[in-house]
Amino acid sequence: MTLAAPHAASAAASIDTGDTAWLLAATALVLLMTPGLALFYGGMVRTKSVLNMLMMSFVSIALVTVVWLAVGYSLVFGDDNAGSGLGGLIGDLEHAGMAGLGPDSVQGTVPTLLFATFQLTFAIITAALISGAVADRAKFGAWLVFVPLWALLVYVPVAHWVWGPGGWILEDLGALDFAGGLPVEIVSGASGLALCLVLGPRLGFKKDAMRPHNLPMVMLGAGLLWFGWFGFNAGSALGANGLAAAAFLNTLAAGCTGLLGWLFVEQRRDGHPTTLGSASGAVAGLVAITPSCGSVSLLGALVVGLAAGVVCSYAVGWKFRFDYDDSLDVVGVHLVGGVIGTLLIGVFATQTMTGGPEGLLYGGGFGQLGRQLVAIVTVGAYAFTVTYAVARLIDRVVGLRADEEHEQEGLDLTVHAETAYDHGVLGHGAPVSSSVLPTVQKARPQA
Repeated sequence: MTLAAPHAASAAASIDTGDTAWLLAATALVLLMTPGLALFYGGMVRTKSVLNMLMMSFVSIALVTVVWLAVGYSLVFGDDNAGSGLGGLIGDLEHAGMAGLGPDSVQGTVPTLLFATFQLTFAIITAALISGAVADRAKFGAWLVFVPLWALLVYVPVAHWVWGPGGWILEDLGALDFAGGLPVEIVSGASGLALCLVLGPRLGFKKDAMRPHNLPMVMLGAGLLWFGWFGFNAGSALGANGLAAAAFLNTLAAGCTGLLGWLFVEQRRDGHPTTLGSASGAVAGLVAITPSCGSVSLLGALVVGLAAGVVCSYAVGWKFRFDYDDSLDVVGVHLVGGVIGTLLIGVFATQTMTGGPEGLLYGGGFGQLGRQLVAIVTVGAYAFTVTYAVARLIDRVVGLRADEEHEQEGLDLTVHAETAYDHGVLGHGAPVSSSVLPTVQKARPQA
């Protein structure tokens, strides 16, 4: 069962008010995840760049929305270009600018415009997730160029492969992905890895302590993410029904075991469980259950979440071993967690949930496991390669990395002319005139 299954049933041209009410609520929940992510990431950076971190998420809402409404929705969910030699790879432009869609257009049992808005919120948060890999050092102007290009060249094709009518992963390969393990989690993680490799590490990486500056903000952001995740996963049933209820419960269960698994590792490895670990563990469990929440039983969800919490808690340390500066652990949590959740569908998928395909544990053999692996490798390689090329191009044309002086001073003051806290000399949100900026920069203490 995937998002595309209700899409394929669009011939049933009547609106169900219960389904529509639930999807309206779910859409609002998923949109709330991006401000939640902004707080989550904002608390994890140092005081000198917290506003920049918030801005990278908020501006993604506007940028991706414009791209999505212009051509993105049509290229993902428009009719497949089977006759042009691009069959299974991309949709057509029939609905560019949302042409041909109005209040009476129906997708399954919900208004098409609501379905398109629900899908838009997925694209928004996927772009925002990548910002965590380049925190503290990416040029904000370059980010404004990167997001729309990336959305068009990376997110849109992969979303069509997985959810679009005729997409090759869904209809040809037969891999399962209920709510976005491939186009959201693996794509954001692989893209984050490519982007941080092009940018290079932060000044002081592996030398200076770069601790989160506000753990209560991290916990608040994680809580909002968890709240919104119910709309992300249960909303992907596209109806107020039993499948939505099962996805909702699986989401709760996996988040809990992810949290507990991460804390267990911290206790054994470091001798103390941390608030950052609990927030990260819950997110890891939620990431992993995203593709599988509509395919696995409650037992499977508990195992998926626990596996993600344990493995991701080790994976976030790989950046020090392999010398890539994934600032806020996008690779360690979203790429690794997405791979775990997508792959374990091939083990724990049950016919009760999928209506057909079964995993290895339920007698389905290795077939589904192999299909999940092919989808993971293909999507990860595509997202990494194209993102790397886009980042190189932007770096050459406009420059991707902030000036060294700006990075040392902090991007809040040097780029946005604001500081987040009263102790930051100017106070909250105070404008900075060009005449006082040099004095302020000298007086502001280092974070």
